Amino acid sequence: MSDTVSKKRYRLKPEIRRTFRQLVVIILTIGIAAGLFLCGALYIVLKGPSPTFSNLVISTMMETRRGKAIVHWFFTDEEIEAKLSKNAVAYTNEVTYNNEEDFYIPASEKDSIEIHDVSGATFNGKMMIVRDPSRMHLGVNTLMDSESASGFLVQDYVAAEGAVAGINAGGFDDPNGNGDGSIPYGVVIKDGELVAGTLDDWVSVIGFNSHDHLIVGNMTAQEALDWGIRDACTFGPVFIVDGSAVAVTGTGGGLNPRTVIGQRADGAVLLLVINGRQTTSLGASYEDCIRIMLEYGAVNAANLDGGSSSVMVYNGEIINNVVSLQGDRTVPTAWIVK
Repeated sequence: MSDTVSKKRYRLKPEIRRTFRQLVVIILTIGIAAGLFLCGALYIVLKGPSPTFSNLVISTMMETRRGKAIVHWFFTDEEIEAKLSKNAVAYTNEVTYNNEEDFYIPASEKDSIEIHDVSGATFNGKMMIVRDPSRMHLGVNTLMDSESASGFLVQDYVAAEGAVAGINAGGFDDPNGNGDGSIPYGVVIKDGELVAGTLDDWVSVIGFNSHDHLIVGNMTAQEALDWGIRDACTFGPVFIVDGSAVAVTGTGGGLNPRTVIGQRADGAVLLLVINGRQTTSLGASYEDCIRIMLEYGAVNAANLDGGSSSVMVYNGEIINNVVSLQGDRTVPTAWIVK
């Protein structure tokens, strides 16, 4: 009996090997076909037939690490720059007027925080309105100069400061999309002191002065300190300065998760977080963000870090849909509401 079974097993081995080889060939064939189909589809989307749609897709992909690499397969640097110019936000030399008058916030409104749902054709998200701007502070990674330099989650900044809400703030060094939020981009000012960057750095400053006015615009860190800016981070572009929106070409950018900060004339702070890269929300363009801010009465506004960093925390919970399955990223700074 055992000899019979042994012979049967021996006879099956060539058949198993042959079946295995056939499966490998089929899988490779399917993989190659899928790859060719994907490349062909990308070629059609990126090369035409609709230049407007192609430029929007390229703008969207160039704002992501993996998408940027793919676009470079199909176009030269000069061609990419030409296409990005079709959806761009104009650079502005304007800087918010450094108003040194205190806002009057009625006692009954000082604790007011409103949260609204926002949506558009390609996006949804959250708008938080903080009535009293004196509640806005910058959470900063205090370990950025130590060996344990990794940034923290926005929830961590909120909890550490005993705050009630927060959003991500400035950008950070992110080589190959693997940055840990340890090295902030540009300058960081906390409680009137420069904690990152140098005095001569000319950057896009987004922060509050000692009278709780949101200041946005390009300046050196020394100028920001001379102006009495108490808390600030760096990112951009600037969207609205003293009631005037910057010029936008096309959509101003691709469709992606966004984080934006703004302020109304009465002092109320507007915190906007847009969901993106999801079936229910592809994302918003810069033009979308400017429009939303204007609709909510912003007189000054600027773009903060976006993508998988975009997060809004309220009462200890994340209330937007973070794009990454692994959750939000660790960041060097966060705007928090005490």
